[in-house]
Amino acid sequence: MLALLAPAVALVQPQVATVLAPDTEARWVDFQLTPYNQIRFPIELDGHTAWAILDTGLSDSIVTSAFARTAGLAPTRRQRAMAIGGGVEVAWAGTRSVRFGGLIRSGGRIGISDPAGGIRFGADVLVGADILSCCALDIDYDSRRFRILSSGRMPFTGSTAPLRRRSPNGVYQSEVTLRDTVLRPIIVDTGDGGALTLSRAAWASTGYRDARITTTLGWGMGGAVVTDTLVTPAFALAGLAPHEAEIRIEGDGGFSAMVGAAGRLGTGMLQRYRVLLDPRAGRMILQPGKAIAAPVLRSTSGLLVEFTGKALRVVHVMRGSPAAAGAWQAGDEICAADGIPVTEDVRDGAIEWTIGAPGRTVRIELCDGSARSLTLAGFY
Repeated sequence: MLALLAPAVALVQPQVATVLAPDTEARWVDFQLTPYNQIRFPIELDGHTAWAILDTGLSDSIVTSAFARTAGLAPTRRQRAMAIGGGVEVAWAGTRSVRFGGLIRSGGRIGISDPAGGIRFGADVLVGADILSCCALDIDYDSRRFRILSSGRMPFTGSTAPLRRRSPNGVYQSEVTLRDTVLRPIIVDTGDGGALTLSRAAWASTGYRDARITTTLGWGMGGAVVTDTLVTPAFALAGLAPHEAEIRIEGDGGFSAMVGAAGRLGTGMLQRYRVLLDPRAGRMILQPGKAIAAPVLRSTSGLLVEFTGKALRVVHVMRGSPAAAGAWQAGDEICAADGIPVTEDVRDGAIEWTIGAPGRTVRIELCDGSARSLTLAGFY
């Protein structure tokens, strides 16, 4: 999850010019979805190529310090800024050009910062609303591609929700409906891998009382964030029929509340649609995609893991889960399950047995040579 506020002290923005190529509508950019549900694509910045994340929840575009050194970006000032997971330090440098798809931005500035705990997202550039808001953004999740269009274009039909840039930080914002309660403002955050994250106050305003709630883990620029989480059948977007959705609930003083938002709408939800984001025209258009009716994948193990290349490292144990009952802990490392090495079991970032059928018992071999059994169950 990535969303960075603009610095508290205003900086003079170098002169910026953004142009679109005459054939920009034909210049689709192929992308990958990372294991954390971010949109990852190639970009050119000051003549250097890199992997980037498309992040409408980020006020100012960011590069890592390693890329800044490679590209010869010279920071001129450092400031503290607020991000999901905590505060971060951002340095600022002028840029000559940013290019992807049919967009060319000349001049302007770029932030230099590193995610807490290292680079988890497989990219050195985070492209934020400062660059994207010039234009309309057409994201075709089913085909894993996007393109940059002139504002006002409407390349497909669908349902419409309001969309504007949030003052003073400029991130995208809209609204959603949960159990007949309209929640606004909701930050539309393509850099957030979750579906819908709400402040505790926004969640309380819905009057929802009958859900089974557990916990989950996400990452922001400022570090890891643990939130409550549940699955609801009553989520609606842009006047479309309600469907099942995973909701994360931030604790008191969470990021959404701190920035005056009811919550954030992320790629975990947006990927169910083809999406047009056009803040200058004041609209978000959604056309249901192939995954619109897909059920939410729920953990039945309670183990949230990440692949290190050799093992599965447990990064969070979900509250009330079989793993919690079995005294699993963050940091445990798994080398095999049911006799299959994890290096052979990882497919497109998914670990099948962690979301397997309730009642199944999995024999898990830890990398320290010990073994445990874990019986899967539905718990949220």
